[in-house]
Order: sequence, then structure tokens, then C-alpha cells
Amino acid sequence: MTRASINIGISDRVADYTERFRRFLDDEVAPLEEQLAAKNVGTAAQPHLDEAGRMHPEVWEARREVQRRAGAAGLYAPHNSASVGGGGLSRVEMHHVEEFVYRNSGLGLGLAALAWTEGPNPAIEHCSPAAREQYLTPLIKGEITAAFCNTEPDVGSDVLKMSTWAKRDGDDWILNGHKAWITNAHFADVLQVVAVTEPGAGTRSLSMFLVDAGAPGFRRGVDLPTMMNDGLTGELEFTDVRVPAENVVGEIGDGFALAMSWINWRRMCRGGMDAGWGNWLLDRALSYSRERQSGGKPIGALQAVQHLIADMDADITQAKATSLMIQAQLDELGPFDIPLHRDAPRLISLLKIINDEAFYRVTDRAVQIHGARGLQLGSPEEKLFRVARNLRIPAGTVEIQRNAIARGLLRDRGPAA
Repeated sequence: MTRASINIGISDRVADYTERFRRFLDDEVAPLEEQLAAKNVGTAAQPHLDEAGRMHPEVWEARREVQRRAGAAGLYAPHNSASVGGGGLSRVEMHHVEEFVYRNSGLGLGLAALAWTEGPNPAIEHCSPAAREQYLTPLIKGEITAAFCNTEPDVGSDVLKMSTWAKRDGDDWILNGHKAWITNAHFADVLQVVAVTEPGAGTRSLSMFLVDAGAPGFRRGVDLPTMMNDGLTGELEFTDVRVPAENVVGEIGDGFALAMSWINWRRMCRGGMDAGWGNWLLDRALSYSRERQSGGKPIGALQAVQHLIADMDADITQAKATSLMIQAQLDELGPFDIPLHRDAPRLISLLKIINDEAFYRVTDRAVQIHGARGLQLGSPEEKLFRVARNLRIPAGTVEIQRNAIARGLLRDRGPAA
């Protein structure tokens, strides 16, 4: 692909989506946020927790209502293929959509209107017609939620070492295992579980199953408090859970490729997310630096503060430019193809690490500009600083991304000396 052929501009489809989303924020989300504020149960960003450490049910239900309304309005799943009821947007288009959503929603309920890890994803599109009707279509409509179950208490990035297993029993499969650090563990209606089906078969040793949350033998485990403090992370246990054949995603042995498709989707979403939140923080920093006085002048007149602002802008701009160029290349290669193009893993890792590390610097400077107010628990700057630190671990640590980048560069140059 030549540089002249790369189009990273805002398409008519994106312009239409963002205009509809802006109206949705005003007409649907704003009243729900007012209702939630009156209940004294916390906010979408800082929810109160119940006795088990889980997100307060009133906050959860407010988020669910936004998801259902977004699904009904056709706003919830623009990233999914049109053939399964999604918007069919490309990765370049999704970067612009994600940037708009995160910049204009800030830390509010509006974020729930665009499917996140609890919503439909590219991997689940490989499900059977029966599972599409039972799970995928309701996910796209925002009627139910999911959880991606890959990580185990002692297994993270090294997914081939997982111990959760499934054994064939007639046409069904019997699933046993223990998953941990699972987002939406407490509330998911369907579990997207990766398990060993053929030990020792390398990347063909794993398969992906859809497990109904009402299945006998499935149990939600303890909450796992994290620095996000949102009450959404926990453990899951599967004891002789019977999974029907139609709930196998793709084919037996496709689990590794499908899991990477899900993980790569989250990595690719970093570009728009970080650009959107980064610009939201920059807008706040600019407003604060004009209002806050020190020595009889706005702190924005101080060179030290100006340099912090300039560095925020530089990081946001560089990361966004890189993201758009990489997303355009991935659109050409096929971002979710199975098998994935050999050049895609390096590009996806570059996108994630550049954005993860740039956004961490942006949030750090945002806290610095706001001083003591930036340190206050629950302030947007403090919350997003924790988010930025968190992002450097899920969907593959920054160290794993460096490994993938180096492997991609060295692959065609012979063995290392």
C-alpha cells in the first residue's frame, strides 16, 4: 500500500454516526445521568460498591439502560460486521468514532453506549447460526452482556499454559476450569471461554466455547478489587459444565486464533480511546491553566505549565497520527482475518504500546497541572491516571508488545547471532 492510497479522513458514515451519537448524549444519556446522581450511589466513573465489593446495582442498571437504548438506536456495535447486524465500520472509521465517543463522554454514562469488553466482539462472529440467534444478536442489540474468559490465576500472556480444559462427551463438551481477572465476571449473561481441547497441539490446542451463565456447574467467584475500583473484576469457576456443540465458536482448535482476535480488537481500540480521553484532559488542562491564579497571573503564563501542556499535545498528536496510519494498514491486511496476516501482529503491538505509554504521560502531566486537585480521589485526572496505568497490562503487557515487535522485525533476517 502506497502512502498516496492511505485515507485516514472522516468518512460520511463516521460523520453520520457522530452526529447521531451527539444527539443521543443530549436526549438519552443526560437525563439518565441526572437520575443516577439523585440516587447517591456513585457515578459511572466512581460507583459505590455493594457488600461483596461489586459495582452498585443501580449504577450497573444505569449503564445497562444506556446500552439497551444505544442498541435500539443502532449505535452500540458499529465495529461489528454488517452481515451480523453491526455497523460494518473499518478500523480507521472506528478510530474516529472511538475518539469522538471518549472525548465527548469523558467519564460519564455515555461511554456505555459504545460496546466495550462486555459487548459483541469480532471473535464471536464465528459462532454457529443457533448461537448467533441466542447470543450474538442480543449482544449487538445491547440486550445481554458477555465476558471474555481467557486469563487464569497463574496464567496471563502465556495462554498456551492455561489449565482450563474441555473434553468431548457425545455431541457436547464438558468444561472444567478456573478463570480470574475477568471483566464483567459478576454480571455477564454469556461467557466466552477459552479452554484446552487437545493438549500439546501448540496453537491448535485451544478452543473457544460460549457458556450460558445459567448453565449447571458454572459459579461466579470472588470479586478481585483492582486500582480501577469499579467492582467489575472477578473469578469464575466451571465444574463439569455441559456445553452443546452449537456453542463452539469457529472450529475445535481455533481457540488461540479467536482469543487473539478478541485481544487484538482491544489493542486496536487504544488509538481512539487514548486520543479521545487525551484531548478531553488537554481541554480541561487548558481551561484550568487560564483560571487558576498564582502570583497574580494565570498559571498558564508560567513556562513550566506551558511545557506540560505542549508535551501533552505532542504525545496526543503523535500517538493519534501513528494509530491512524497503522489502522489504515490493518484495514488493508484484514485486522481480524484468521489466519492473521504475518505483518499484522507487529503493527497491532506498535499501536498498543505507543498509545499506552503516550497516554500514561498525558495523564501524569494532567495531574501535575491540576496540582492538589489532580491528586484528589475521584477527580477526572486522578481516575484517568489510574486507568492509564491499568491499560499497560490488560490485552498484553507493554513488555509482551515489545517482544512481538522485535519478533516481527527479526523474523525475515535470519537467526540472531
